[in-house]
Amino acid sequence: MAVMRIGNTDFMTEGKTYVMGILNVTPDSFSDGGKWNDKDRALFHVEEMLKEGMDILDIGGESTRPGYTLLSDEEEIGRVIPMIEEIKKNFDVPISLDTYKSGVAAAGIAAGADLINDIWGLKYDEKMSSLIAESGLPCCLMHNRKEAVYGDFLQDVAADLAETLHIAEKAGINGDKIILDPGVGFAKSYEQNLQVINGMDSLKVLGCPLLLGTSRKSVIGLTLDLPASERVEGTLATSVLAVIKGCMFVRVHDVKENVRAIRMTEAILNSR
Repeated sequence: MAVMRIGNTDFMTEGKTYVMGILNVTPDSFSDGGKWNDKDRALFHVEEMLKEGMDILDIGGESTRPGYTLLSDEEEIGRVIPMIEEIKKNFDVPISLDTYKSGVAAAGIAAGADLINDIWGLKYDEKMSSLIAESGLPCCLMHNRKEAVYGDFLQDVAADLAETLHIAEKAGINGDKIILDPGVGFAKSYEQNLQVINGMDSLKVLGCPLLLGTSRKSVIGLTLDLPASERVEGTLATSVLAVIKGCMFVRVHDVKENVRAIRMTEAILNSR
């Protein structure tokens, strides 16, 4: 069984779905903006998510909601680096840094980040691929594009991610250190978001484990006509599907509920 080491932890790349908990240290994230900006509250929340079964923590300092404000490297670094340092001091948990900027990533790596989570799949900042390669860290590379214009949608998503993998290979990033994310909510219509969730297993032909990030997103809100604060059950449905389709990670806000749903689904599937 293939294993990917992230921080001090070995993760199986097949046969198990792990939970990535979200910590947004931003004032304007779509569902929890401003909740975890304070250091003590953030540390309490990390401890809470660990007790609930979180396997890895994803820290983000810039909201990527539709119409978000682009931050300078300095502003983003000022938000995330003190938090990474504090969490490393207090907890033994692998840390993923959610950034698409090489300057922020470099500061995060120096502070102890264990994985770089790039929502632009190495296509925003040309220095990102070589930085990750030199660091030797694993990375999660997401599907995204500037214009949401497609021919054959799923084939185009796969082709875009193949381009990302080519950039990674050219820079010297080891293929066994790459996780791919289909990019739910990014450069996709409502119908396309549903389609990419349903068809995410088709991306396995690219040879990398997958991460699904749907937590509280608009595709759930539009389907169920619910605000972000009431999208837990919709998120759980997608996490169950992620297990069935063989995803390595789900990235979620509500750790306890997702851990329980995943463990139940795995128990059923493993009873064959």
